[in-house]
Amino acid sequence: MATSLSAGTDRGEGQSPANPLGGVHSSYQGPRAPISRDRGLAWWRRILPVIASHRATFLAAIGLSFLSLIFQTLIPNMLNGAIDHALVKPSTALHTDVVHILIVGLLAGVTGVVSRQYVFATAYNVEADLRSLIYEHLTWLSFSFYDRVQSGQLISRANSDIRSVQMYATFAPLILVQCCIGVIAFGFMLSISPLLAVIAMTVMPILYFVGIRMRRVMFPISWITQARLADVATIVDENVNGVRVVKSFAQEEAEVNRLADAAERVAWAYIKDAQIRGVWSPWVQNLPQLGLALVLFFGGWMVIDGKLGIGAILAFNAYLLMLQAPFMMLGQLVMMGQRAKASAERIFEILDESPEVVERPGAYDLEVAHGTLDFNHVRFEYATGADILTDFDAHIEAGETVAIVGRTGSGKSTVARLVTRFYDVTGGSITIDGHDVRDVTLGSLRANVGVVLDEPFLFSISIRDNIAYGRPDASLDEVEAAARAANAHEFIERLREGYDTVVGERGYTLSGGQRQRIAIARTLLVNPPILILDDATSSIDVHVEAGIYESLRRLLKSRTTIVIAHRISTIALASRVILLDEGRVVASGTHAQLLATTPLYAQVLAQTSAEEE
Repeated sequence: MATSLSAGTDRGEGQSPANPLGGVHSSYQGPRAPISRDRGLAWWRRILPVIASHRATFLAAIGLSFLSLIFQTLIPNMLNGAIDHALVKPSTALHTDVVHILIVGLLAGVTGVVSRQYVFATAYNVEADLRSLIYEHLTWLSFSFYDRVQSGQLISRANSDIRSVQMYATFAPLILVQCCIGVIAFGFMLSISPLLAVIAMTVMPILYFVGIRMRRVMFPISWITQARLADVATIVDENVNGVRVVKSFAQEEAEVNRLADAAERVAWAYIKDAQIRGVWSPWVQNLPQLGLALVLFFGGWMVIDGKLGIGAILAFNAYLLMLQAPFMMLGQLVMMGQRAKASAERIFEILDESPEVVERPGAYDLEVAHGTLDFNHVRFEYATGADILTDFDAHIEAGETVAIVGRTGSGKSTVARLVTRFYDVTGGSITIDGHDVRDVTLGSLRANVGVVLDEPFLFSISIRDNIAYGRPDASLDEVEAAARAANAHEFIERLREGYDTVVGERGYTLSGGQRQRIAIARTLLVNPPILILDDATSSIDVHVEAGIYESLRRLLKSRTTIVIAHRISTIALASRVILLDEGRVVASGTHAQLLATTPLYAQVLAQTSAEEE
């Protein structure tokens, strides 16, 4: 090619994908602390390190909130003094009392506003940290995890579940501060009238037991609600991504009904939640009102009897109203806490997952490989337990182009996934230049092995950024050179915005062949010494395929290439063919040799040709 395609660095588990939108940077610096890995801790203690990493703003919010409430508790006592001055002992100091009350009220308002600013800053930073942690962990997890989970479930847990946890983790301490202020208010009540203070608190034990019972009944329905919201997200995600299949089979009505059923299950959970709240919330909110009624009855009698002043009873009632707010919030806190607990446990189900493919202790970087590949009696089975490869044994010389041919389900694509350690072998080993792929770092391994899959995935960004995904710093000339090698340059140039054309989701605004050519160009730009084409031209027109192969022949001379092949035209690229059957190599040789000596080879080619027709 006119422009050299220098090797880039691919990314393995645990590394964030490159940002193809170079120059776009966020002020967000990422999570400062992870969650605790100790599964024996309560859920909130596992979240605590994330909150503690924002301790400055969080403690400022708590401190200012506490100060604001202190100011608020002073006002009724000052009011008591002002009323005594005005009504009981007329004094010229009344205007001074009013000024003092206004100043304290202003301080309470200012500190309250600033505390809320800090609360929201902490809340959204904690939410961003949790979302980043879960996304980072998802990038660590192996392909086997994604084989058994639904993307809608992951989306729900990374959004609504995180929001539930964030709201409770940041706002619960503020509600507890309110409750602490209730203790201070109770102290002022004791100073006014110990007897009346005790009468006001007679309903508190009942309120405590109501709160305990409410917490127990709220948790199960909170879990069910979050789980059913995730089911709805899954259905929506599948229908958006599979809209072409839905429409091609005219199943729109069936899918709408499926979503309606899921939505109805969510509605049932919400109604059940509302019913539980309807039963228990009035108890939490109205029991303090009973305390107020008792205070008014006995306090009024004490005022009439001359044992309590008018200002004192007014101040006492003001403190009782202050006590009501925390108790009303206490009910909300219980409900938020149970939903947050359910959401946290669903988040931990992901964060507690461990990747199956990990770097061994002492893993080292694989330097630029020559490309000698050895498959030493490789065995592999997926999580379902079915053996895919039973005894795959093969040697591929550096710079050799080898085609792997076999029936559907014989394990051809699995070979490609094992070389890059998308999965680890069950038995045997795979070596590159004598290095076991399990002994080298994932990043260096995947920098040396490029894979073009049979189902190309494109991001909703420009074509240039898609091609440069593995090398965001690549120049336009290098991108164009890779596109020419993949026979994609001409159709890209015909697009209205050329290389700056933004493709639709998954690249569906392009044809299947166009997507595959861009995927080939993306891999060629990284310029790996080992290239695996996993049926990479299956969706490409035969005439276009011929042009790609003409370019590839020049490139393949300098690298080791494995071609997962179905078409005879693809097999023609290879100097040698490996015939795979029932998970093992049954024959190896040139295309002509296998046709002449191995009847199974001819049968496989005939079968694949018939399937294409």
